Amino acid sequence: MDVPRGKEVARKRLIKRIILIAVAAIAIGGTTVALARLKPAAPSVDMSGLWPGAVKRGPMERQVRGLGALKPEEIHFIAAAQDSRVSDVVRRAGIDPVKANDVILVLSDPDLELEAEKAEWQLKQDEATLANLKVKLESDKLDQQSTFAELESQYTQAKLTADRDLELTRLNLKSDLESKLTVNQANQLQNRVALEKQRLAIVDEQIKAQLEAQRVVVESSRAAYELKKKQVDQLTIRAGIDGKIQEVDVEVGQRVAAGTILAKVADPRKLKAVLQIAETQMKDVRVGLDATIDTRNGIIPGRVIRIDPQAQNGTVGVDVALLAPPPPSARPELSVDGTIEIERLNNIVYVERPVSGEPDTTIGLFKIDPDGKGANRVNVKLGRASVNYIEVLDGLKVGDRVILSDMSQYDSYPRIRLN
Repeated sequence: MDVPRGKEVARKRLIKRIILIAVAAIAIGGTTVALARLKPAAPSVDMSGLWPGAVKRGPMERQVRGLGALKPEEIHFIAAAQDSRVSDVVRRAGIDPVKANDVILVLSDPDLELEAEKAEWQLKQDEATLANLKVKLESDKLDQQSTFAELESQYTQAKLTADRDLELTRLNLKSDLESKLTVNQANQLQNRVALEKQRLAIVDEQIKAQLEAQRVVVESSRAAYELKKKQVDQLTIRAGIDGKIQEVDVEVGQRVAAGTILAKVADPRKLKAVLQIAETQMKDVRVGLDATIDTRNGIIPGRVIRIDPQAQNGTVGVDVALLAPPPPSARPELSVDGTIEIERLNNIVYVERPVSGEPDTTIGLFKIDPDGKGANRVNVKLGRASVNYIEVLDGLKVGDRVILSDMSQYDSYPRIRLN
């Protein structure tokens, strides 16, 4: 027969259920918390695709590197001297070397050429006038000298006649009146001789003044002609220096205004390198530093001679003088790779420069375990940098091996496994 259960049994069953539910809830919560606290599994990375490097101690040369090109030390710009038209292009850019007197272009200006001819004829006319004036003045001078000589002769004769008449008068052989007349005539001729002598004394000055005035006219005409002749000569465009034509910017039939650049000539033997260095690397670059220029056909020593005061597109132009002759294949605009020596550091800890390594920063690098099976992320403080190496200030010691490749995809992992 069934025995009815009491309330005590039901109460115990309820308590048991509550305990079971509580235990289950605690177990689920604990499991959730434990799973949440688990670190993500370390990813596996193929070591063959990584770039490892070892931390070393010793000297390190600080360098900066930049791409650039060879440029002429001096470019000779040839401009049109006056408005004209291109009638012939004798030489083109880059064909053959040219001498300073070689013709590159021929321009034409009929009006200018006509003006030059007129100026030449005017000069010849003024020179003829000068020659004619010189002959005329010399002739006038001879006429005056002849007149003076004749007067002197007349005066001498009159003086002798007067002296004779005075002597005859003294001997009562001639009247006193006749003697006075001959004496007076002699005195008049004497005065005329004195005046004519004064005229002869200043005739040379008169001739000189008149000739100088005409010479001024001639020189003025000559200057006008020389100017026109020079302008006509400037229609024949010459190289100006020994070198190679870099550009010819005009074509036959083109009208050019005064000042228009017609061509550029440079000496290919006198070259310099112009490097483009990143702004971030320019802090320690200065004039006088040694450099090397790689032309892909030889290494040339150089020295920094100029730094552009302005940056463009994140780079600064640095001019490097070449201290040795460039190879025969070198030419303007040849692409080069330049390295500038900043300083030599002794007894420092350094490592090959990581992909993301910038000077004076702290970055995360994976340090490889001694057994090479894994790597842990460590914070590394970097110092001064060169092209290929960078100083290690803290976080690594000599002999440590680190991964220098770009590991940004593993930034969320403190550790990786290496295969």
